Amino acid sequence: MTIRVAVAGATGKMGRLALDLIEASDDLELHAALSSKSELDEMLGADVALDVSHPAASAGIVEFSAGAGIPIVVGTSGWSSERIADIERFVRDHEEAGAVLFIPNFSIGSVLGTAFAALAAPWFDSIEIVEAHHAGKVDSPSGTAVRTAELVGEARAGKGPVAAPHADQRARGQLVSGIPVHSLRMSGLLAEQRVVLGGDGETLTIAHSTLSPSSYEAGILLALRHAPEAVGVTVGLGTLIGLDLPTAGGGE
Repeated sequence: MTIRVAVAGATGKMGRLALDLIEASDDLELHAALSSKSELDEMLGADVALDVSHPAASAGIVEFSAGAGIPIVVGTSGWSSERIADIERFVRDHEEAGAVLFIPNFSIGSVLGTAFAALAAPWFDSIEIVEAHHAGKVDSPSGTAVRTAELVGEARAGKGPVAAPHADQRARGQLVSGIPVHSLRMSGLLAEQRVVLGGDGETLTIAHSTLSPSSYEAGILLALRHAPEAVGVTVGLGTLIGLDLPTAGGGE
């Protein structure tokens, strides 16, 4: 079976990567390549949509696709657990709605790093996240950092909040689920995340670095191939690779 894919954000870096993957694949076929000037109804007739557009445009794309019964894989940043909850209600209230898969990060290594941080979180009372991306990334914190912070918070639900002294000071980062998150945006970087956990006499650092966009390829293909059979709302690539993680949300 060939899966017809509509790509929203086709002119961006992730969009161009997706187009190359679709062209090289035997079971995927490009249905439409949408830019910011395209009409959303160009997605109609696709078996699955991929949203790698812009945070300001993503909500409209997701609502159109889901409302049209087209499953959509969302790789665009800016999706917090609260915004995802709105989409969950929309999908639940519309019987014919297409499934929505929110994938904050298509990198398998990044997903595993987040899972390791959630696993370690109950054992440490001091936890902070430092994430760094290229200068062109328009949002901060990153969706991956938001996802990680939310999962760390879920993992510590029975332990109480982390120790975050002087959180009122701007230099201490933005609190996400009670976790201080610090963002760097600068030339020379692609994507990095470090979760630093501190305990009595020790620290544990869980770090992941993205060195090439090729690290996203396996995750993109996995999500596109899974989407046509998906139901409801799925959050995170971890679900697709069998990781047992909480369902809190995020964006890349």
